[in-house]
Amino acid sequence: MLTDIQIAQSAELKKITDIAVDLGLSADDTEPYGHYKAKIPQKCIDRLQEKTEGKLILVTAINPTPAGEGKTTTSIGLSQALCRLNKNAVLALREPSLGPVFGVKGGAAGGGYSQVLPMEDINLHFTGDMHAITGANNLLCALLDNHIQQGNSLGIDPRRVQIKRCLDMNDRALRNTIIGLGAKIDGTPRQDGFIITVASEVMAILCLANDLPDLKARLGRILVAYSYDNKPVFASDLKAPGAMATLLKDAINPNLVQTIENTPALIHGGPFANIAHGCNSVRATKLALKLGDYVVTEAGFGSDLGAEKFFDIKCRYAGLTPACAVLVATVRALKYNGGVPKTELAAENIDALKKGIINLKTHIENIGKFNVPVIVALNRFSTDSDNELEFVKNFCDEMNVPCALSEVFLKGGEGGIELANKVVETIHNSQFTINNFTPLYELNTTIKEKLETIAREIYRAGRVKFEHTAEKSISEIENLGFGNLPVCVAKTQYSLSDDPLKLGKPENFTITVRDVKLSAGAGFIVALTGDVMTMPGLPKTPSANSIDIDENGSVTGLF
Repeated sequence: MLTDIQIAQSAELKKITDIAVDLGLSADDTEPYGHYKAKIPQKCIDRLQEKTEGKLILVTAINPTPAGEGKTTTSIGLSQALCRLNKNAVLALREPSLGPVFGVKGGAAGGGYSQVLPMEDINLHFTGDMHAITGANNLLCALLDNHIQQGNSLGIDPRRVQIKRCLDMNDRALRNTIIGLGAKIDGTPRQDGFIITVASEVMAILCLANDLPDLKARLGRILVAYSYDNKPVFASDLKAPGAMATLLKDAINPNLVQTIENTPALIHGGPFANIAHGCNSVRATKLALKLGDYVVTEAGFGSDLGAEKFFDIKCRYAGLTPACAVLVATVRALKYNGGVPKTELAAENIDALKKGIINLKTHIENIGKFNVPVIVALNRFSTDSDNELEFVKNFCDEMNVPCALSEVFLKGGEGGIELANKVVETIHNSQFTINNFTPLYELNTTIKEKLETIAREIYRAGRVKFEHTAEKSISEIENLGFGNLPVCVAKTQYSLSDDPLKLGKPENFTITVRDVKLSAGAGFIVALTGDVMTMPGLPKTPSANSIDIDENGSVTGLF
């Protein structure tokens, strides 16, 4: 059987200018990065403003497991299937981070015959967006430390710096560092650290900004530190936004590529969903809605993380109204939630499926709380028995939720026809109306009330415990006047709770908020729970060990 990268390398790509023409764009509407990648500039986005918007389809999933769910692959396959039905469909995804690519997860460009191409470029440096974001973030950090070194007229307290440097790589050794060591000319010594680029506020800002002026304004609102007299210091106080925005002037524009079936895909921005808001950029999604009648997008990890943040943060800020949600599940993952170890998932086990399917039920209920119709995409594996597949389908029937088998990994768009038909049928015949979409909470409630609502309604927690540091931060944020922002919870993706070992549907547990951070530029408040790290580490055997390139420049080991 061919590997993902072998399938990708054997595909025939169309020139990116031809993909643009298929979308109704001209050559002047693109800024090519080679033959198969392009940026879509602001002048094109402006020209399309009067066009009618298409229908927005969110792809989310149950809680991820080591068995794999295939959410990105399903998203790509669904968009290909819609195009096979002669629908004008556009795909809008996030950019992969180098951290997972070289870490444990591997690439994030889909798999099998449902991939976005060129997959090597997309999984690696792509068009340089990640590096631009890293550079802008670290420029702000450099300006901050330079200000302290050059007299510190703002009275910045080095012990209360709120931002960290970033790097788009898993490197646990950089989580906690000391900078400024050496002679006086080398800076003021202080404790510092790194986060991964996709967890940075600059990444979130890029993905939520409407245009360059909005980007610059949001950059100026980044809280960088507090002064000795406890006054907030923002990036605008350091006169940083102009230079930062200059570094991001190209990165803010969406990237156009294609799927393995030569259908259009916009890939832009890549915040993680377990430590950030987990959605591609507002600009790419809105552009896709102008270019297509159907837009397939995804939010990271399960509906408890990515989908909740998509609805409560991205849709709220961008004015988006999702037409439906596709919930990806697998028999293997549901059996894992029912207590079957990974090594035994190939064997039929209806009893375990009955126990684990509570996880699927909870995610269906979660999406319903936003008044968004849902379709279950049952991503088929060769080890799934007919009895197991039938059990899941019957379960969905009992919940009055459409369910479709998805075989897009092996068959590409053809394997997603059933799913595509049910998506179209649901959108146009749903009992829901587009105006019924409702965020989970009101912004005028307190930070604690918003967190308690998410914990109770989405995670099914019995109570929320706020540690002393979190209590103090919440009080400070509300006193600054930022208490009306939405909240972005940093939580393990593997469980509905903040404990990755609690599978299925844990109930009446306590979720612990250990700290709360203000991301004023992004426009949300980050709540840190459990032991989630904003700088991940590499596993014992990183994916990097298997990646190689030969004398002809052919890459192997990406998957």
